[in-house]
Amino acid sequence: MKEITFEVEGMMCEGCENRVKNALSTIEGITNVEANHKTGKVVVTTDREVEISVIKEKIIDLGFQML
Repeated sequence: MKEITFEVEGMMCEGCENRVKNALSTIEGITNVEANHKTGKVVVTTDREVEISVIKEKIIDLGFQML
């Protein structure tokens, strides 16, 4: 298992956190997603190799910015 942390700008509430969690959970290989709008951090746990660009693209498609 591998943990990857992203800094995300624009999450303002728990609803934003849930949108990120739900979107990233659909990516094959991701086993857990933790999003915190207060810290601006998203932590993704994978059980196999997942392209970082795919994760970033999903977050950006939701309207958030990557730092």
